[in-house]
Amino acid sequence: MNNNNDLMLSLVIPVYNEVESLEELYKKIKKVFDRENISYEIIFVDDGSRDGSPDVEEKIASQDKKVRVVQLNRNYGKAAALTVGFEVARGKYIATMDADLQDEPGEIPEMLRMLQEGYDLVSGWKRKRRDPLTKVLPSRIFNAVTSLFTGVRIHDFNCGLKVYRAEIAKALNIYGGLYRYIPAIVHLMGYRVGEKEVVHHPRKYGRSKYGGRRLYHGFWDLITLLFLSKYMRRPLHFFGFPGILCFVVGLGILLYLTIGWFKGEWIGNRPMFFLGILLIIVGLQFVSIGLLGEMIAHDQKRQSYIIKKIIG
Repeated sequence: MNNNNDLMLSLVIPVYNEVESLEELYKKIKKVFDRENISYEIIFVDDGSRDGSPDVEEKIASQDKKVRVVQLNRNYGKAAALTVGFEVARGKYIATMDADLQDEPGEIPEMLRMLQEGYDLVSGWKRKRRDPLTKVLPSRIFNAVTSLFTGVRIHDFNCGLKVYRAEIAKALNIYGGLYRYIPAIVHLMGYRVGEKEVVHHPRKYGRSKYGGRRLYHGFWDLITLLFLSKYMRRPLHFFGFPGILCFVVGLGILLYLTIGWFKGEWIGNRPMFFLGILLIIVGLQFVSIGLLGEMIAHDQKRQSYIIKKIIG
């Protein structure tokens, strides 16, 4: 194995129940990288597979010292698998691809050259997708909305085929469904994001692990991203304004009614009285949430994942 100083590329591959494709994927990657004379390592991050994938990964690693295997103790999700892969990667650059044979490893050398020309992240664009319409249509909606709200002018945010400068990949803090927004996150971090049109193959084995619910979840993840990008370090600025507004309006209503009460008006059964109390309570709750958010923001820690085994 090359040492850290001359290892150019770490290829991180999240794996979840892809036993049929692993041997063929490994051979395709090896053929491309050996032909291009790229110094590399392949990191299979097994995200709690239950179909025999770990056995195949270990077999490949036993035959090739350039292959490393990280096995998580259960299924944490793609974001966790990517995060762990980034942490253990030793290359100057880090590439990612899916394990289902739909991504083409032959695209990676040209994406590497784009990094060397000045980009910090190059993301694949599956312009001609080999997926059913039930996946393609939601994906196009997702990409259009994400581009509109984040200002990142690329066509395919969620393509698994990406190449990063290692320091940028290791600086990412993704969880849940935020892996779908990595180009937007990197852009908001102040780095340069590029895009390359890539070949997309039909799925050869098994079924997609993602259903129609991803559009619903993706919407909330987008809200999370927009909130974190603007208010992660200052949540009180987000919650404070509506909190103060509600409090001031509620206080104004109660002061108005109090003046009437001093003039002899009965206010105990007036709807405005209860509205004023409600607005003050809601305002205080907003401010309290903002303060709690400030406390959490000052004590953030990366989520931990339990690694079952590392080979290589």
